Amino acid sequence: MRHAPVTPNGDLIRWVELPGVEPARLYLHGLGATSPVYFAAAAAHPLLAGRRSLLMDLLGFGVSDRPADFGYTLEEHADAVAAAVRAAGLSRVEVVGHSMGGAIAIVLAHRHPGLVARLVLVDANLDPVGPDRRRPGSSGIAGYTEAEFLSGGRAEVAERVGPFWWSTMRLAGPEALYRSAHHLARAGDPTMRELLLGLDLPRTFLHPAADGELTGAAGLRAAGVRVVAVPDCGHNIMLDNPDGFAAVAAEALAAG
Repeated sequence: MRHAPVTPNGDLIRWVELPGVEPARLYLHGLGATSPVYFAAAAAHPLLAGRRSLLMDLLGFGVSDRPADFGYTLEEHADAVAAAVRAAGLSRVEVVGHSMGGAIAIVLAHRHPGLVARLVLVDANLDPVGPDRRRPGSSGIAGYTEAEFLSGGRAEVAERVGPFWWSTMRLAGPEALYRSAHHLARAGDPTMRELLLGLDLPRTFLHPAADGELTGAAGLRAAGVRVVAVPDCGHNIMLDNPDGFAAVAAEALAAG
């Protein structure tokens, strides 16, 4: 395991690194997740193996530090990731981001031009969602105030998300989980979709075929974003259909 300080207080981002050739690949997890759990099998798949790969836990999540005084906006997450990538001795990476990690990857590419060589977005958040406590994920968490979440909402979320998601979500700092979900649900101004449309680099968006046509797919394609429906999976594409994910991700990472 490797680490790098990414805040003025010296808070550490940590990652598991797989050796290989460069350009390196950076894997970013979703809300309440951790990259080694969600991406280890994918990064080691025969179709994707052989590249230097950083399976990075965002600040506040997984094995990274969980400072309570960090804002956890998408921009702050992206800047912390950029600091860790540069501390790893890298000036350019291919980024594979799942869900919230995909949203942060978009912001990373926007705020740090040249650092991101290409993007593979795995059912990433692109648009704002309304707060709704009845739902899991960012919408459900954003339905609380921070005080409500810290005083009892976290336990309610644990019951809603189920044992698999909670097995990694429970590792997140409470402030990190709430603030990240809150900012993800708001989506920013401009939104992640608007930022994605304006990026000048190879971009691929993967989504479950079972969900039907992706919202706004025509606009994404018109802006040069490859939109690929992956069969036999839900939101966690790389876990539900590892071979299918590896095939489409490898193609995306090799495309011009």
